[in-house]
Amino acid sequence: MTKLSVNINKLATLRNSRGGNVPNLIEATKDIESFGAQGITIHPRPDERHIRYQDARDLKKVVTTEFNIEGNPVPKFIDLVLEVKPTQVTLVPDAEDAITSNAGWDTIKHKDFLVDVIKTFKENGIRTSIFVDPDVEMVKGAAETGTDRIELYTESFADEFATGNKEASVKLFTEAAEMAHQLGLGINAGHDLSLDNIKFFKEHIPNLLEVSIGHALICESLYMGLENVINMYLHRLK
Repeated sequence: MTKLSVNINKLATLRNSRGGNVPNLIEATKDIESFGAQGITIHPRPDERHIRYQDARDLKKVVTTEFNIEGNPVPKFIDLVLEVKPTQVTLVPDAEDAITSNAGWDTIKHKDFLVDVIKTFKENGIRTSIFVDPDVEMVKGAAETGTDRIELYTESFADEFATGNKEASVKLFTEAAEMAHQLGLGINAGHDLSLDNIKFFKEHIPNLLEVSIGHALICESLYMGLENVINMYLHRLK
């Protein structure tokens, strides 16, 4: 079964919009895990507009499943990850002013930088994953960095799937996943995956270990409830 890691950034956005501590991220995390999610993902950005760096420290004390911290490995982020020591760090090349992640790494151009950063994290016992587009050459480049896993950036899949062109939407992702497996890389995926498209994606991506889902899952939960939605994802990922 592919693991479900719930990204709680949107809960932090809601909390920050009013100040105070509602919703309480600690209690929400405990609930999410009790509902069956196998991981918690956060993506702190330098301006801390949703997840705050202190949230990472506080969540480390309560997460009992897999703890995944995503972000651009700028010095402040690297220091945070080394302090918190999550289960996994996912490296994402997003600009400071990006609304959301919008591209994978050029693993060839940035190979030397990625090799150094990944080596540091792995020396500290932290599993590494790097965000990549569904491009076989970028997957090959990822294998040269020493990373444990890749995370396939799935926005283009979601966009094309929504047009009804299902088979075409997933083709490049299947090829990228097959190459990653051949090269000994674990395979994660995330971005714009939803209840509508997750089952189809899962069925066409061999050896998919984990998906990280936040925006869609939280939006769907407004209508159907968090516990129900988590269980619907778990059912689709079987």
